[in-house]
Parts: sequence; structure tokens; C-alpha cells
Amino acid sequence: MAERVVVVGSGAAGLTAALTASKAGHDVILMTKGPLGESNSLYAQGGIAAALFDDDSVEAHIADTLAAGAGLSDPVSARVLCQAGPARIHELIALGAEFDRCPDGRLARGLEAAHSVPRVVHAGGDATGRAIIAALVRAVRASRIAVWEHCFARDLLVGDDSVTGIRVLRDGREHTLAASAVIIASGGAGQLYRHSTNPLGATGDGVALALRAGVRLIDAEFVQFHPTTLAVPGTPLISEAVRGEGAVLLDARGERFMLREHPDAELAPRDVVARAIARQMQSQGDVPVLLDARPLGDAVLRRRFPGFVALAAAHGLNPSEVPVPVTPAAHYWMGGVEVDDDGRTALRGLSAVGEAACTRAHGANRLASNSLLEALVTGHRAALALEQPSAATLPRAEGRPAGGHRAISRSELQQVMWQWVGLHRDTAGLASAQALLAEASVPVSDEHRVADLETANLLQLAREVVAAASDRTESIGAHHRSDADLSSRQPEREVSIAC
Repeated sequence: MAERVVVVGSGAAGLTAALTASKAGHDVILMTKGPLGESNSLYAQGGIAAALFDDDSVEAHIADTLAAGAGLSDPVSARVLCQAGPARIHELIALGAEFDRCPDGRLARGLEAAHSVPRVVHAGGDATGRAIIAALVRAVRASRIAVWEHCFARDLLVGDDSVTGIRVLRDGREHTLAASAVIIASGGAGQLYRHSTNPLGATGDGVALALRAGVRLIDAEFVQFHPTTLAVPGTPLISEAVRGEGAVLLDARGERFMLREHPDAELAPRDVVARAIARQMQSQGDVPVLLDARPLGDAVLRRRFPGFVALAAAHGLNPSEVPVPVTPAAHYWMGGVEVDDDGRTALRGLSAVGEAACTRAHGANRLASNSLLEALVTGHRAALALEQPSAATLPRAEGRPAGGHRAISRSELQQVMWQWVGLHRDTAGLASAQALLAEASVPVSDEHRVADLETANLLQLAREVVAAASDRTESIGAHHRSDADLSSRQPEREVSIAC
């Protein structure tokens, strides 16, 4: 049994991993960069997909996951993900997570993009992440898990081809923690982009430290952009289910433009909608497009999307009376640390879970509402597999040049990624980005300055994303090359129903 397990990150994946490892008898330290529970998971709106209902099946969920992945999903990994869904949902309910229910007490469910049946359960309308994190945090607080908040992971300690510990910054000082296992659950790197739905802490720190320890990063080119975020500082997400209920997109003249972009208009695949919005914005001088939710009516908006209504109100907007400005934004990273189906990496003692990891279950495009599911499933499985050997069949990473000496700020880096490695990519733009990033560096004036260390991690990961996007010359899933033909695929539909 592991003497000490360190979990890095306190989203749904990290909290689940910590709880599962603790129940198995391990001595667990849960480290988190901010307060406990602060994570991408906290802000998740849509819900969790799982085959919980009589008119659904695990096989159908697997088929939908594979279809959304545009042929690049690993079937075995997709099966592992979907089979475990119902058990993880029931476990959350047992922990006190209050999912929305119909008047007769049955779980309410919705139908979202590319799902063949309604299987997405949600909480608080559009506050699913908050309900889940609240339940998991309560359980962690009541356990014997040691929680280290406001703690930054610097680097892994490696000896004899195995993890031996981790270096961290806490209270302005560096600490070294010995550990026989480390589970990376630090989320993705949404702050790579100028517009992002991710919180400011999503800087890919765990992925970067795994990469520095010689573990591969795979599928880095597949970055999913959410079509609709409120066009205000921080670009907070507006659930796709709002469009599923009947909201439409308008250009600066107040006219619908998606009707000429795709047969399914606003209900087209999210990558199609996101690119169409980006093109429309460019044609109208980088002015945001408008999301018109007035057809839903005030009562439906307040019942089904209270978070959206509150968000708009905080910025002086009433979506039942006026269309609100929206822009696409980086949302979810299908790529990550290469792991097997139990979260194990090629380095003994190191696991990765949630958005920080890549099992290849998502392939080129994540099926809607599979992200929270993945966090719960991978966190649980990785903790149970701590006694098993590392994934020795996985290759180790090849080192890349450290970079040049031209200082780059985070905002400059984000603009490079948004302009050349965002929704539309081509050979010339990727070459420009690659050349610029190869010469870039992030000066760290103080070894304990977390903001600089975060930006250095982002720069390291940006190089990986650009390299992977340059290598894949065809368009597929979330990776769109404007200098290549789009891969053909069936239209995905998105509709949302309450029960």
C-alpha cells in the first residue's frame, strides 16, 4: 500500500481520487492552487451524461461518444467511461448531491448535442458543477484527508524511473513532499487563449510538470471552443442548452446568420457554430454577435437557466428583453497527459485524471456532458489502481528545445494562440506561431512568483499544441485547418428538455 498519495487539484477528478484513495487506506494529501473546490468543475453548467434511464443503454452512450469523437476515440476507453457512469452518479447522490427532479421524483434529464436519447442529468438548472463540488468538498472535509490550500506544484521528484515526491510552494516557501504516488488532477490549460471559459487558474501546471518529468502529452491539437460565452471580461459560459431551448444567434444587424451556415442552424455541432460566430465577428469588425433568448420567455429562463439570468443581470442585461453579446471561447482540452484506462502514466507512481489526462475516449471532439463524467470515472479508477504497476507499454516523451530569450507576456501568448492556433488554423499561421514561440521565454524574477511560473507552464504547453496542430494537416473534429477539406460527418442535434 502506498505510504503517501499526493493529489494535485481539487476539481471533481481530484476530490474523487482523494476520497477513493483515502477510503482504500492510503495517507492522502490533497493540494489545490486556490481554495478547496475552485476548479473548472465548479463552473460546469450543462450536466453529466450517463445511461441511467430505461430507454437508454451503455451501448448507446458508447456509440454516441465514438461518433462525436470523429473516428479518433479509443473504443475500449469509451466503454470504460460510459459503463462506470451510473455508479458514479449514484455515489454522488449518496454523498448528498441534489440533482434536479421531475414532479414525480424521477431524475430530470436533458438531450444535448450528439446524444441519441436524453441522458444528461443536471442540478440547479445550470449549476451542476457547484452541486457536485459542494457534495465532494463536504465529504473531503469530513474525512481524514490532509488539505493543502493555496499551494502551487513546482515539479515532480523522480528517482530510479519512479516518482518519489513533489516540490511545492506554500505560504511563500518551498516544501518538498515525499510520496510514493502522485495523481495529477489539475485540469486543462484554458488560459492559453485570449477568450476562455476557464477560470484564471487553468494554466496547465500539472500537465507541464508531467511533461518535464518525461511523460508524453497526446492529442494536444484538439481544443474545443464553446460557441457562446458572454462578451464581458472573463467570458463566462452560457450553456448550449439555452440554444437547445430555442435561443437564436443574430448578427450586428439583428438578423439570424446560422440559417445559411448549416442545415441545423443554431443546433449544429458546437465546433461548426463556434467557427461561424468567429467568421461573423470578423466580418463585422470583431464585434460580438448576439444571443437572442427572448423566444424562451422570462418564466422559462428563470426556471431552467437561473445562472444565465443572474450572470446577465450582473452586467446590466435582461435576456428576456434584449439579446446579449456573445463570443466563442476556449472551453475544453481533449489532449493531455497520456494515460491508460486506469490513469497510469509511463512513469511509475504517476497518474493523471480528468481534463489533465488523455485516455483517448474523447477522440477529436468531446461529447457534450462527458467531461464531468470523465472526471468522476478517471479519479475513481486511478485511486483504485494505485497498487498496480505503471503503464510500462506507454512511450516516454522526447525532449523539446527550451526556447529562446525574447520575453513574452501572458497576454501576448494568449493573442498568438487565439490568432493562429484558435478556431481557424493554416500552415502559414501555425508556422508564424511556432517561430515566435520558439524564441519566446518567460523571465521569472522571483522563484516564488506563481504568476510567472504559470505563464512559463503555458508557454511550454503552447509549443506542444502548435507542434501537434502543425503535424495534423487535415481537418477533423475540433481541429480545423482552413487550408484543408473538412471531414464529412453527420449533423449533431442539440435539444434540451426538462424531464
